[in-house]
Formats: sequence, structure tokens, C-alpha cells
Amino acid sequence: MTSPHTTPLTPETLEQQLLQEDALLRGHFRLSSGLHSDTYVQCARFLRRPDLAAPAAAELARRIQEAGLQPDVVVGPAMGGVVIGYELARQLGVPGIFTERDDAGQMTLRRGFTIEPGQKIIIAEDVVTTGKSTNEVARVLTSLGAKVLAVASLIDRTSGKADLSFPNFALLPVTAATYAPDECPLCRANIPVVKPGSRPDKAFS
Repeated sequence: MTSPHTTPLTPETLEQQLLQEDALLRGHFRLSSGLHSDTYVQCARFLRRPDLAAPAAAELARRIQEAGLQPDVVVGPAMGGVVIGYELARQLGVPGIFTERDDAGQMTLRRGFTIEPGQKIIIAEDVVTTGKSTNEVARVLTSLGAKVLAVASLIDRTSGKADLSFPNFALLPVTAATYAPDECPLCRANIPVVKPGSRPDKAFS
């Protein structure tokens, strides 16, 4: 369980940590969708640091408990939600499991994980991008008779606009602009475009 004496992690501090770890990049990026964006998020670079992941999960746990929510299980969808889901579960003192896609691409529980009817669930995500995958996980859980209390994430790229039927606890709202390549103002400004996965310092050249 989280300590009442834990110093809250502010959005400003988290943003600086994400920037320092190259987990949050500002520049000119070509996304896998083909669209261009001024922001790229790769939380795995942040979550590889237990000394950063633990305080972030503690802050999420504090907010969940402050809202009067007490889950029975934390579910972190693979891959992005696995690490933060485990750490959040540890902070809340409950089991942590994860969903993953089967061979047909459908989100499901595997590896002997089970959910009992009536169990209360927190979904843990590293980033909520549109809310679509979060809702997909929620449908799997509710089909098993569980109740989804909320989603908890490090970053909300929708800035609170995700179409969710439950509360969205996010430590950092991020507004990311996206553009079609032929309408990209960053291209018109001759700012070099970076494909995620290449060296991040090129984004700032």
C-alpha cells in the first residue's frame, strides 16, 4: 500500500523525467500510421528505471485511493501496460495480471490468468492514445463479469477526451498534433523528419 507521507509526483516533474529519459520527444516524427506528429512517446524508456516507475505508480495509487476506489485486481494490457500494471498492483497490494492478443489478434486473458465475476478492476496503461484499446480490454473484463473502476496511465494523449465509460486517472495530459504528410507544417518549415526508433537527437537537429 502507498505511504501517506509520499510526496506527490507533479505533472511538471514527470514531464521532465520523461524528457530526460527520451520517453517523451518533441520534434518532427513519422508515425507508423504514416501521419506526421510533433510528439513521440515511448514510455518503455521511462519504465526501464524502477526508481522512476515506482514513484509514478505510487502517485497513481494515491489518486485511486483518494477517490475511494479499491480494486481486487490490476490488469495491464501487453505490452505497454505490463510494467506499470505490475508496479501499480504492488503499490495497491493486489494481484497484477495482463491481457494480450491471441493468434487472431483478439485481446484476451491467457497464461492461466482468470477473473472472477464481481471483481473490481483497474486497467493500467502506459499511454492512453485514443481510448480504443482501453475499451477493448474493458469489454473483455466485463464479459467475464468484472467491474472496471477506472483506467490509470502515465500519459493521456487525448487530454481527457477519450470516450470512456469510467474515470481516467492520468499523471500527464499530452496534446500531440498529427498531420497528413502533404499538409504537415513541420515539413514546410524544412524540419527534418524522424521515424521513431532512430536516434532521438536527430529530432532536434
